[in-house]
Amino acid sequence: MTWQGDPSSVRLNGADLYFEVTGPEGSDLPPLVFLHGGPGYNSYSFQDLFGERLEGRRVVYLDQRGSGRSGALEDSEQGAETLDLDTLVADVEALREHLGFESLVPLGHGFGALVALEYARRFPVRTARVVVVNPWVHFPGLALTLLAEAAARRGQPLDDPAATVRARTPEGEYPPVGAARIEAAFSLVNARDLLNALQFRDAPSRMRLEFIDAEGQLAGGGEVQQALVNQGLWEFEYPPFLQELRRPVFVIAGVHDRTSYPEQVEWLADLAGADVTVLDAGHYPWLDDEDAFAEALEEALTR
Repeated sequence: MTWQGDPSSVRLNGADLYFEVTGPEGSDLPPLVFLHGGPGYNSYSFQDLFGERLEGRRVVYLDQRGSGRSGALEDSEQGAETLDLDTLVADVEALREHLGFESLVPLGHGFGALVALEYARRFPVRTARVVVVNPWVHFPGLALTLLAEAAARRGQPLDDPAATVRARTPEGEYPPVGAARIEAAFSLVNARDLLNALQFRDAPSRMRLEFIDAEGQLAGGGEVQQALVNQGLWEFEYPPFLQELRRPVFVIAGVHDRTSYPEQVEWLADLAGADVTVLDAGHYPWLDDEDAFAEALEEALTR
């Protein structure tokens, strides 16, 4: 029997969370929980573009707190000023309990990989394995990648503000290197153009995703991004925690996604012992080669 659950919005962990559950209700396989990126994006485009390939599994498509069709951050108990990784992970666990799943497989994309990995670290008994697609785990490093690309596009030498920031930061305080790098990058090239240049294999893939986004009418996410930035997103370095993971980790990376490959991916391979599959794709590999992504995902779920 196949269960096509009604879309739901439920108050969990102090926030209104939107999710859809699809797939065979009686399956013995732990369900996938798709954790989108952005931050502040949604699960709509992945479900629309790739959902049919997952009809044989139970899948939970979650719009994370403040994102997509979930309630606004300002309507949550925690408010809209700040948002942290702990809260996003707690939301996933609250959803698991609500749905009554014994365990799950977090499937994280981009920023969502961070949520997936931390869920697996914090709840190893509830995690069968973790799969991440084009992960982001080191944000000062990501900011430097963005700054280098912005400088190159402007025909300027890379001027990393890190040394200056460290010199000006009082002793005992954390130097906001990532924030300085991202501010410099976005002063050279606007954020959307910069990310498009780094993430997409070609223009048709980008245009296809933009069409799906327009169809879904779920553009936004600025509130979520700002709340995370207020909490120090661009200074966050997750690699030290990767060594604490006790569940199998699988990475699917697109060689054309320079926001993730190779630097971000290498952290997982080196510190978490992740199994890495590299595809001829960009940040959204199901756009560029659906069959290859489907094969890589199936292998990650069954190996």
